[in-house]
Amino acid sequence: ASACGHDRTVELLLDRGADVNAEGGFYGTALQAASVEGHERIVELLLNRGANINAQIGGIGNPLQEASREGHERIVELLLNRGADINAQVGGYGTPLQEALKHGQERIVQLL
Repeated sequence: ASACGHDRTVELLLDRGADVNAEGGFYGTALQAASVEGHERIVELLLNRGANINAQIGGIGNPLQEASREGHERIVELLLNRGADINAQVGGYGTPLQEALKHGQERIVQLL
């Protein structure tokens, strides 16, 4: 639901007791999925419900690395304002800045 942008479904699942930090599938966590796919409202909802902002599980980087690589400016701002680790370097991924540079995300580079 998080990867596909179904914010009402995500909210319903959380209201019914779903674990905000549950792990599974390619994306790892719901926050990672929403961050890589650019679903700002879901990112904010998950953070408000206690999602681990620096989680790195599965086949992708952490939420800030993914949002930086994909150029999701508002999500990068949101994650930074909520305390995401700007120097995190996990797996084969560089820091969020390195990811933004590698993928030509000039506006993200300026933010970071």
